[in-house]
Amino acid sequence: MEKLVNERLRRIHIVHEWLTEWGGSEDAIRVMLDCYPDARLFATINYLSDANRAKLGTRDIKTTCLQRAPFVAKRFWNYLPITPLAVEAHDVREANVIISSSHAFAKGVLTTAQQLHLSYVYSPMRYAWDLHHQYLADYRLDRGLKGLLARWMFHRLRQWDRQTANNVDLFVGISHHVRQRIWRTYRRPAKVIYPPVRVDHFTPQGQKDDFYVTVSRLVSYKRVDLIVAAFAAMPTRKLAVIGDGPELAALKAHCPANVTLMGWQPDDVVQQHMAAARAFIFAAHEDFGISPVEAQACGTPVVAYGAGGSVETVRDVRQLPEPTGLLFPQQTAASLMEAVEDFERLSGRISPDACRQWAEGFSEARFKREFSALVEEAWVCWKDDPQTLEKKMLGSGP
Repeated sequence: MEKLVNERLRRIHIVHEWLTEWGGSEDAIRVMLDCYPDARLFATINYLSDANRAKLGTRDIKTTCLQRAPFVAKRFWNYLPITPLAVEAHDVREANVIISSSHAFAKGVLTTAQQLHLSYVYSPMRYAWDLHHQYLADYRLDRGLKGLLARWMFHRLRQWDRQTANNVDLFVGISHHVRQRIWRTYRRPAKVIYPPVRVDHFTPQGQKDDFYVTVSRLVSYKRVDLIVAAFAAMPTRKLAVIGDGPELAALKAHCPANVTLMGWQPDDVVQQHMAAARAFIFAAHEDFGISPVEAQACGTPVVAYGAGGSVETVRDVRQLPEPTGLLFPQQTAASLMEAVEDFERLSGRISPDACRQWAEGFSEARFKREFSALVEEAWVCWKDDPQTLEKKMLGSGP
């Protein structure tokens, strides 16, 4: 039976969103392809740099008609209204197992009754659901005729997003927080498998320096502005901010002397600062949050907003044994300032070894074991009876 299962599992297609920059979801498909090296890879567009493209090996990447659209590499969001059509154009008829790697559209790939479709979900479409109003405000689409058209477009996307959930046989979320969001958005239960983190690329150092660090894309929902505001009110404490993005100019305009905006930095500089920092600061309400885990892999504690994925990746010194950091309850500068003071008072209870050991539980090796086991178990259950797959593997409800 096992030989038959493995033989048939060779016909796997992985459908990703789009390949423009390298991030956590791209690391996930890289590791999925390590699990199934013969799998074919599909993406809406592929504009990865040569260095990032090499991380996926020499395999051919199947794209859509959007690959040839004018200015699509820089203005992909202009094509958002027709992206569902592009995803539905992926021809995956040769596969018997389809894995969609989805944070927006990929789960909408068209499948047949003879194909098992597993969707690994980083998030239901944020700009159509949870962060809808924030995105409209950020892009100045919350009023006027453009605002009306944008709201209508997102209304249609929400309808398409919920309808295409019926194409998925089994949902897998990257955290329990995302599992709850999948239930709220699609009314479907989901398995949880944490995404792979490159913990082996991070090494603790013996002596900590007297500064804090945060590493993030500088976009509004990451709330780096909140972190800078908190440290502006704590002038005796130093903060290094690593990352680039549309919020950089606004941060520079209000950057105090004790905060250093470093912009984008290569991996070795990021790792050095993570390992040397007194603690890593994280203020976003994230679905998982890879950078706090990377910091813990460096033996560095994390001070994080206590919502979303941080609740699952950081062990609070005030609540749990073998702590790895501290969670603050409100997404405000005042709450973060109080958390930093509490951290400095309680940091003696947090050991670098505990941080490192906890981070190793999110490793790539762990992901490979859990993900490949899930795919094979789902295949056996689906072949036995597709209608009972979800119930057999997950039960029902959120």
